[in-house]
Amino acid sequence: MSDWLSPTEWQALSLSLRVSFWATAVSLPLGVLTAYALARWRFPGRQALNGLVHLPLILPPVVTGYLLLLAFGRRGAVGQYLDEWFGLVFAFRWTGAALAAGVMAFPLMVRAIRLAIEAVDPKLEQAAATLGASRVWVFATVTLPLILPGIIAGAILAFAKAMGEFGATITFVSNIPGQTQTLPSAIYTFLQVPGGEDEAARLVLLAVIVAMGALLLSEWISRAVARRIAGA
Repeated sequence: MSDWLSPTEWQALSLSLRVSFWATAVSLPLGVLTAYALARWRFPGRQALNGLVHLPLILPPVVTGYLLLLAFGRRGAVGQYLDEWFGLVFAFRWTGAALAAGVMAFPLMVRAIRLAIEAVDPKLEQAAATLGASRVWVFATVTLPLILPGIIAGAILAFAKAMGEFGATITFVSNIPGQTQTLPSAIYTFLQVPGGEDEAARLVLLAVIVAMGALLLSEWISRAVARRIAGA
């Protein structure tokens, strides 16, 4: 693949894979907790939380990126303290690209996991609770194995979404080759340069292959896990 892709294209691909991996891995625990809260708990502000989770799907990605810049920029409401206390900087860094991609992919992850949780009969959880199991133990031994296909599907869909994120990422971390230039940003850059259509076409083909591969892998793993659980 290194012969087929130029160094710039290879950097964009490897950075996209790293950004998507960390965006998915870091947001997954929060995604499971949020999905469980929306599916099982009744509390004041539940609808507001549901709206907040799905807001990135409704807002223009550029607006989401701008809000992230206001919040997590070096002088942002949160970013200034992260920089001062922990030396953690998001704006114009690959970590910021991961944050933006994670925020944009989060609704898809939560929705897939929430549907899996809602498909579980609450009576199974109640039966385990009546036997003296704590809520954490009920979740770990009853709910989690049953929703595992949904978690896997949600994680892989989030990974694919993160791979294709453009608007929020380029607004929040710009388009710096080798630092914040992901696959979609590289495609955009090549399309702005005369004669860059061949490079853009290669990256578009690569993006399609990765996205389709992720979807097929999600379907295959979900079915395999579901069959295993049913057999058990």
